[in-house]
Amino acid sequence: MKINELINDFKIFLTNEEKNLLDKIKEPCYIDTFSERDRLVIENLVRKSLISKINYRGTILVKPNEKS
Repeated sequence: MKINELINDFKIFLTNEEKNLLDKIKEPCYIDTFSERDRLVIENLVRKSLISKINYRGTILVKPNEKS
């Protein structure tokens, strides 16, 4: 089996809650605007490398990573 065959079928598992939140974040936004539960879900998405955290002037922004 070639590596290209593996990469084409590679999917990251998302819960419904993670998928809804990821769809809601279209552009960089402050993490303070989210509820405590949403922040926990965002941390999970950061671990899965689907969202990036950016430190901007002492505050934290989150933005979705590019989809291939």
